[in-house]
Amino acid sequence: MYYYYENSKKSEKRTTNINIVEDISKYIEENDIGQVAKITISDESKLIFNGIMKKIAEVKGINALEVSNMSRKVIKSGTEISEINYYYTEITKDGVNKWNALKKLAEYLEIDTKEIVAIGDNINDMEMIQNAGMGIVIGNSALANKNPDKIIVSSNDLNGVAEAIEKYILRQ
Repeated sequence: MYYYYENSKKSEKRTTNINIVEDISKYIEENDIGQVAKITISDESKLIFNGIMKKIAEVKGINALEVSNMSRKVIKSGTEISEINYYYTEITKDGVNKWNALKKLAEYLEIDTKEIVAIGDNINDMEMIQNAGMGIVIGNSALANKNPDKIIVSSNDLNGVAEAIEKYILRQ
């Protein structure tokens, strides 16, 4: 629902492709997903979600993002506010992650990885933040507690990314 709402504000070219399916195995068998970057699986029930994670753990050749907390999203439409709570995981092929993508881009652009600045707020940003020349963590994120040696800026709600750019990138 959150991403459906977010898509409604974007041009068609910039929308996130969303397919809600009951049987992911059947969907993968019946569709060419060669260009899919990741698959997100979610459920509002922790019991059901944990069952899904047990099944995913048996699949070889993939990485499943370890998320143990519930995600909360808020949709504001006019005066109406809806809160959505769910557990989720992101699934990618082994070796597919943000850091590896940045390394490939840096190699292509002939940039030393020590010159990369990475800003993140989620567990799927961890490797990127730890390996970049400068790793910056958004303050209201789960990563703030796990990376006390990294630069920590304000939350997204308090313009943490702008703070990072102004304080640490533009002053370099």
